[in-house]
Order: sequence, then C-alpha cells, then structure tokens
Amino acid sequence: MSYLVLQRGMALSHSIEDYPDGIVVVVDKPYRWTSADVIRKVKWMAIKHFRKKNLKVGHAGTLDPLATGVLLVCIGKATKLAESFQKERKQYIAGVTFGATTPSYDREKDVDAFFPLEGVSREKLEAVLPSFLGEQDQVAPLFSAKSVDGVRVYEIARKRYKAGLPVDDLSVLQASRITIYNLETLFFRDGTTSDPVPAAPASLPTCGWAPPSNSAEGGMPLGGSTVPEKGLSTASSRINVAEVPEGLPQAEILVDCSKGTYIRALARDLGEALGSGAFLHSLRRIKNGGFTVDEALTIDDLTNIFAI
Repeated sequence: MSYLVLQRGMALSHSIEDYPDGIVVVVDKPYRWTSADVIRKVKWMAIKHFRKKNLKVGHAGTLDPLATGVLLVCIGKATKLAESFQKERKQYIAGVTFGATTPSYDREKDVDAFFPLEGVSREKLEAVLPSFLGEQDQVAPLFSAKSVDGVRVYEIARKRYKAGLPVDDLSVLQASRITIYNLETLFFRDGTTSDPVPAAPASLPTCGWAPPSNSAEGGMPLGGSTVPEKGLSTASSRINVAEVPEGLPQAEILVDCSKGTYIRALARDLGEALGSGAFLHSLRRIKNGGFTVDEALTIDDLTNIFAI
C-alpha cells in the first residue's frame, strides 16, 4: 500500500478519494489525553475537511492518559494497517520512582504504600536489568484494558478501589508472552535516605520507610522536562494526576519491547526485583511501527493542516 504519511505544513486535498490507500498520522499524544480523545479530535477535523461523515479513523496501539508520544492514527483505507502497526516493536522512555507503589502502577492513583530503599541504587538497578531481557511472561496491571469473561479488568479494579477493597489480586489475569529487547538506564537520582525517618501519613501503610514530604508540584518529570499542565482541553482535564513524594530515588529507562508490554508492570517488577516498590511517574513513547517521535505532529499542527 502507498498510504500518505501526514507531515507538518502539508496541503491536503478536500477529497479523501485522492488518497486511495488512506492516510497515516503520527501524533504526539498530549499529556492527560486518552487515545480515544485523540481519535475523536482527529476524526472531527478529518470529517470537516473531507466533508465525509462515514470516514473511518482508528489508532494502532493505545497509550495511557498520562503517557505522551507516538500514537499512530489511521484514516480511510489505512485503518486496515492498524493491526500490522501494532505488531511492531516499540520504544519508550520510562520514568520510574522507587520506594513506593500506587494501585494503578502509575500516577492515576495515589501512593498506597512505602517500601525500604536499602536495595535501590543505580548499580543495583543496572545489575537486575539484564534479567528482564528476552521473551518472558508478564502479568498486566489490574487497571488495564485486559478482558476477563468479556469484562474489562479496569472496571473490576475501579469498583474495588471505590469500595476501599484491595486491588492487588492479579490472580484473575493470565500472563501474556512479551519480549524486551533492550533496557538502558538514561538517568538515575538517589533519594534522601540519609535524612531522619519521619512518620508515614496515617492513611498510608509503611514497610519500613516513608518520604520526608509530598511535593507541592503535580509532577516530577526527569531529564529537565516539564509537565504540560497548562492549556489542557476539557477532554483531558478530567484525568487525575497524583503527587510524587519527595525524597525517593528516580530513574529514566529506555525500553525497547514487543507489542503487549505494559511499562507500568515493568516498573512494578523492577521495584520488586530491588526488594522495594516502584511505580511509573512518566512515560513517553518515542517509536512505534517504524515511526519516531521526531516525525510526530502536535494537535496544533493537525489543526493547521486540516484548516487549509
């Protein structure tokens, strides 16, 4: 197929028939937008531009709301390629906080427990990374789109969470076969473990250690980046973002993996491998289906293209 890959500043015909093999849009998914939010936005713009109400629009590979980066959106006949794109290997930059856990394994839920940090260091992290390489079984988070008897498990998890019941029982899920091709530590920051041990908040269980205090900010992205809290759309502002406690070790890890890999689950497993806990505080997909984030278009880019 000779599909069109949309590029910044490109002039589009107003007839979808001029693109018989469809259009692939490499979108840089905004922070706190769901993948469905992106599809709705792109579909609305494409329908308006091409003046065709029954236009097919879909994506290849969901990204969690708090993740950013490459989301492939297929328009018209290119929707037939979505499955093949999903099968391609993917690359992420994962921000992992050690010494604490959340029920969702990311920042959509608040920290529910703290753990010892004696086994957490850059050297020990890099020593365990090789054990996560290769083909393996991985159990997805309970807060995920996996189905059990026709029911999305996140629906089960949300009901239990709202009722104050534990959501760490993964026995309802079967492990999936995945492959991790490469793991590389890009950044590591030690926590303030030498500080006096304070009392943990009464609402949180502690496993031997608690952080000094909560950050006043909504996030702690690494590598000098900032969380784009301003200018959020109505669609994205409903997504919760929990605070990241101060004083915890954090790492940025480059992950090269197969389809079906849950990076939140990888963060969980890395914490356990170090005798502690961990959760994902940031995630950016930098490659999917052969397309990189350098090629990705922002929502503003798309608005300008479809407005012409």
